[in-house]
Amino acid sequence: MKIKTKKASYEQVCAMPRPRHCNPLRPMFLLQLVIRVLAIFDLLPTKFKFTTEGMDKLGKKEPCLILMNHSSFIDLKIASRIFFPKRYGIVCTSDGFVGKPWLMRLLGCIPTQKFVSDLSLIRDMEYLLKKKNTSILMFPEASYSFDGTATALPRKMGILLKKLNVPVVTVITQGAFARDPLYNCLQKRKVQVSAHVQCFATAQELKTMTVAELDQKLDEAFGFDNFAWQQENRVRIDEPFRADGLNRILYRCPHCGAEGKTEGKGTVLTCHQCGVQYELTEYGKLRSLNTEGKFDHIPDWYAWQRAQVRRQLEDGSYQLDVDVTIGMMVNFKAIYMVGSGRLTHTAEGFTLTGCDGKLSYTQGPLACYSLYADYYWYELGDVICIGNNDTLYYCFPQGGDVVAKTRIATEELYKMKKRRPVRKDPAQE
Repeated sequence: MKIKTKKASYEQVCAMPRPRHCNPLRPMFLLQLVIRVLAIFDLLPTKFKFTTEGMDKLGKKEPCLILMNHSSFIDLKIASRIFFPKRYGIVCTSDGFVGKPWLMRLLGCIPTQKFVSDLSLIRDMEYLLKKKNTSILMFPEASYSFDGTATALPRKMGILLKKLNVPVVTVITQGAFARDPLYNCLQKRKVQVSAHVQCFATAQELKTMTVAELDQKLDEAFGFDNFAWQQENRVRIDEPFRADGLNRILYRCPHCGAEGKTEGKGTVLTCHQCGVQYELTEYGKLRSLNTEGKFDHIPDWYAWQRAQVRRQLEDGSYQLDVDVTIGMMVNFKAIYMVGSGRLTHTAEGFTLTGCDGKLSYTQGPLACYSLYADYYWYELGDVICIGNNDTLYYCFPQGGDVVAKTRIATEELYKMKKRRPVRKDPAQE
């Protein structure tokens, strides 16, 4: 899938009018039917099937909030297979509207910026649920999983559930990540895909639970490990490209500590600094080929990298400083490529400069609890996105596997700053 881009100057883009807010539309049945038909061709090779639990608690025409884990590009087709002909809108990233805003609106889509505070989103969801009697599909993780485990959920999600006061349904997939993991350069594997659909809570049950209880229950529902699932179920993936791009998530060598020197190619991950090699086996395990292995489970390696980033943040040695190509989104007409610049990230947050000194944007560490980061974004390249409700900046790093580390650092920095009490000025007491 591609996205419409245009070259423009920074001044031109800043002067462009922003789109006015529109209430979401009830999805057009004909378009939902088209998606359902198209989904058949993608799901047929996966032998897709699903199970349900407690769904008889929902009224036949009762609108609900559908929460689904975000594993791969096939997720929307899975939802279509499960819920058709039920009408449901879709909370989606605003760049999904670029070049096709009316089509997306007719599909019932609600645009929002990932990890950016957006009060209008809640109003739009209430409008679709209450005024249009239409269900809503939402991916609470907001971003695809990098390492096959659940990404961070927003805290106090329970507040939203209680405010909407409609039944909540969860959809957790198995095999979707293994079929098409984000790091693997959009290469599909032959994997059977399934899903479990469950009534998480009825509207009446929501009233009896506290926000903390709902958050804990959500964490449990979205607690999964796709690589562990593959190993436990003996799911064999024998494609010769299964380790392609693995360096995107396993960027730091646990043997020599070098960053950006690993390369995933074929079935092997190699560190070009110290020569250590790991094979990604057909059952999703790592096997060291030429030394004693440090890790045999990809999420464990990823968690170790997170601990290293946390340590760097604590001792002040963490820093991202990379040349980037910059795209801007201020409306739904295009992503405007405005030139080059430099992106830095420290304990003080992000700073983006560029466009011959005209662009200077800063974003503090408490601006978002995670980071909109993606691989091979709309076939343009790996991307880091920062910004606000007025403007989004899509930064394409020019060299090095920095995306995963930057997302980890954003999440860890947010947790550190959020928990740290703010000291009052004694003079003001």
